[in-house]
Amino acid sequence: MRPVRAWGHEKTVRLVPVRDPGSGTGRQAPAVELAAVSKTYPGQVRALDEVTLTVDRGTFLAVMGPSGSGKSTLMHCAAGIDTPTGGRAFIDGTEIGALSETRRTELRRRSVGFVFQSYNLVPSLSVEDNIMLPLRLAGRAPDKEWIRGLVDRVGMSGRLAHRPSELSGGQQQRVAIARALAARPAVVFADEPTGALDLRTGREVLALLRDLVDGLGQTVVMVTHDPAAAARADRAVVMADGRIVDTLVKPTAAELATCVTRLETE
Repeated sequence: MRPVRAWGHEKTVRLVPVRDPGSGTGRQAPAVELAAVSKTYPGQVRALDEVTLTVDRGTFLAVMGPSGSGKSTLMHCAAGIDTPTGGRAFIDGTEIGALSETRRTELRRRSVGFVFQSYNLVPSLSVEDNIMLPLRLAGRAPDKEWIRGLVDRVGMSGRLAHRPSELSGGQQQRVAIARALAARPAVVFADEPTGALDLRTGREVLALLRDLVDGLGQTVVMVTHDPAAAARADRAVVMADGRIVDTLVKPTAAELATCVTRLETE
């Protein structure tokens, strides 16, 4: 437990895991599952070519590949932002393609968190209001104890009244991470989360994502071009021409850099 100063008072908060893999009577479904997913855009541009991928709960997956390899399309289809033209995609055991657009939006609000390179905070809102915004849009009452503990864990308990313009880039990304976790989602998708940060600050954000996986059992899927960032993951998949061409477990930055360089020169 750790003391938390938030909303003008001090309270001791214990953050329980986002998901308990052992809870319930049966095995939980993976956080994310793709089964032979393809995506073809107008003009017969095939961005994904029958990709099959399982992301277990409480794990950190990195997705790498040269420009145009399909990594962003994979994330969009896996997160329910885009619709596959073939195959099946599941979030938290629910098949995305079987849902109406309204139900898909509800699923994303309930089970998916997003962290973007550009933070995407609302400039006119305070840190506290930015973190609470997804819950308010979904019409859900916040779990204030969870939020207090989360704010403390990302190191922003003393900045709740600040506006984004009063924060550094690293602080803004920490707020974005807290916002992504506010609804206790099954999975957080991070799209180049360190791309706009300096090296030291980027390392701090990556360490925070790693801590959320190890300490809270959060599932994280991170798209990145940076081998050093991907090396923080439990597993990395490398893409080329819309396919997964390599999978590395506990990868090193050198292994990942060699793999991507080989693909870029082939």
